[in-house]
Amino acid sequence: MQQFQHYIGGAFSDGAAQFDSYDPATGAVWARMPEARQAEVEAAVRAARNAFRSPVWAGMTASARGKLLHRLADLVAENAPRLAELETRDTGKIIRETSAQIAYVAEYYRYYAGLADKIEGAHLPIDKPDMEVWLRREPVGVVAAVVPWNSQLFLSAVKIGPALAAGCTMVLKASEDGPAPMLEFARIFDQAGFPPGVLNVITGFGADCGAVLTSHPDVDHVAFTGGPETARHVVRNSAENLASTSLELGGKSPFIVFEDADIESAVNAQISGIFAATGQSCVAGSRLVISSQIKDAFLSQLKAKAEAIVIGAPDDMATEVGPLCTQAQRDKAVALCEASVAKGARLVTGGAALDRAGHYVPPTILDCSDAPDAPCLHEEVFGPVLGVVSFDTEAEALRIANDTAFGLASGVFTRDLTRAHRMIRGIRAGIVWVNTYRAVSPIAPFGGHGLSGHGREGGLQAALDYTRTKAVWLRTSDDPIPDPFVMR
Repeated sequence: MQQFQHYIGGAFSDGAAQFDSYDPATGAVWARMPEARQAEVEAAVRAARNAFRSPVWAGMTASARGKLLHRLADLVAENAPRLAELETRDTGKIIRETSAQIAYVAEYYRYYAGLADKIEGAHLPIDKPDMEVWLRREPVGVVAAVVPWNSQLFLSAVKIGPALAAGCTMVLKASEDGPAPMLEFARIFDQAGFPPGVLNVITGFGADCGAVLTSHPDVDHVAFTGGPETARHVVRNSAENLASTSLELGGKSPFIVFEDADIESAVNAQISGIFAATGQSCVAGSRLVISSQIKDAFLSQLKAKAEAIVIGAPDDMATEVGPLCTQAQRDKAVALCEASVAKGARLVTGGAALDRAGHYVPPTILDCSDAPDAPCLHEEVFGPVLGVVSFDTEAEALRIANDTAFGLASGVFTRDLTRAHRMIRGIRAGIVWVNTYRAVSPIAPFGGHGLSGHGREGGLQAALDYTRTKAVWLRTSDDPIPDPFVMR
């Protein structure tokens, strides 16, 4: 039985309470986690506020912050195998994915390390001849970061990297579902040499931890990744402290394939887009919008590849689809499949939980061409479930693509360059991948519209979002300021 601790003010602690963490592959308890309640949250925010005000951090040059982030990147790369092992054990995400993703996470810290001393202000050509005016960019303050269990080391890197590069301090709440890799990351962070309190890592449940953190009067910004319903609570909580927010809330991303597309390439991309990470990805291409001219041939290839996917233990490098993180998530995925069939969707493959220990649902395809109201087309499943709908014209494809309250990602597969540009302009989403899917880079920002949230993570914009501008006015005239009450 492994034991994990909070990281507050540069020290590790068990917390007043603890809870069990379950292995998604077996359903068995494998570790004990610390449960943060109000006292721990207060201590973490206080540590972050003290660090933000301390001359050790506040007076540190941007270049020095960058060097610390470079050191952190090296440590993440060195410890990637251990972090991958823990993420696989605690969330069920397969080891071949966690290993590759966490190795790349180090590149996000390297990117923001290099950006730390390149966050610049500006000189304003003001309309007053005796004034010099310029803008300073200064850190927003204490950041509360809330990350979910899926891809949490990546989703925390796109918050920690830019926030610390900008000079902020942070309290990060790891999800109560699978927090082990973030709590282990705290040990790695501790080795990097940052001043105590710059980053604090806790975990706990909604009312006693999340709500206290996001409404705390000493929190200046809330960076949240998760579902829309929880985000609504976060926004309500932020009304207490008037903190700014950035919200990345997932999606119902359309994967659009035209009749002229490279079919083999599109099929492989669709397999990756929906079945990678067992469908537990905010950018999952969960709606296949397919030209009716190629629908049958495409589905035939897709079905064959889906049924050949290796389902197994997440720590086996041969496994291609593992378990869902929680039993509740497994039950939700199955229920949405059943509800979609009840609405008229045709089950192409999969659809029922596997009769084995753990939270397994096989790759599932539902043809909803005659069931436009099927729930799998409109609700985020967060599992390996693909809804399919066909179209006859480009205009119809665009209408279907935008028929969602979400707007995070999308994919377009076509050899027609002008059509690709028309779709890029017309799709309402923060990401449009053309003839590819799920490509990411620290250089490129991502974020959404509508129920997919607001704000951007990644790229220069993310670092700027953790700053505020200060306008500085300097009068250059040596003449006395005139008496304002003397008429001239």
